[in-house]
Amino acid sequence: MSSAAADSLIAFNPRPRIERVDLISGQACLVIDDALLEPERLVAFAAAQQARFRAGVFNAYYPGILLPTSSGATAALQAFFSEHVRRRFHARRVLHMHSRLAITTQSAAELRPYQWICHSDNVDLPAEHSMQASVLYLFNDSDLGGTGFYEPRRPRGEIRQLYHDAGELSPADFSARYGIEPGYQCASNEYFRRVGGVDAKWNRLIFYDGSMPHSAEIPTTAKLDADPRRGRLTLNGFFTSRRPLA
Repeated sequence: MSSAAADSLIAFNPRPRIERVDLISGQACLVIDDALLEPERLVAFAAAQQARFRAGVFNAYYPGILLPTSSGATAALQAFFSEHVRRRFHARRVLHMHSRLAITTQSAAELRPYQWICHSDNVDLPAEHSMQASVLYLFNDSDLGGTGFYEPRRPRGEIRQLYHDAGELSPADFSARYGIEPGYQCASNEYFRRVGGVDAKWNRLIFYDGSMPHSAEIPTTAKLDADPRRGRLTLNGFFTSRRPLA
């Protein structure tokens, strides 16, 4: 399918109803239901392009397969963010943005320790920049999981060491040291407290601050499937923005 044809699949609701889910002081998740006018067309496109999904595109840590979106689809998502969302996060101007279609496929046994714990998206950003992220759920089965949000329960140094060890230790050694078992994080543990979450729903779009620790909440991986028509298909966006002047 041509890039122009792919771009025509992305048409956002011009009059979205935006709900705010408060998490902790100063942090919230925005929820927009019925986000796309024809979301089934995007699923059909993903199914037609199934052979082009690859692991490690954009993000080697993602527990599944990815397909970069076309420039037109990315521009449509950025335009929606700029018109309806940006000011709600006090983002002054979008400096960089990328998006991709994603299908979560890895079982608990296949996950590496850094995928057992929540994560943030804005690592190493300069202080004058912020990152916002979005997830559009393109599946009907809520058992495939929504998104949970967390805050650290330990000092910053301990959290840094946790993440370092998650990338260096074997699964058995990491589990023995930290008492964290394989699987997607769905609840509080000794290192992070769950502060809220959003259930998955067909054609639901969420936006949140990328600095907020978060995780896909998938309590059982039995239904994960690489087929976009049956699996946990999402459209994910990442927006690097300039913070407002002090």
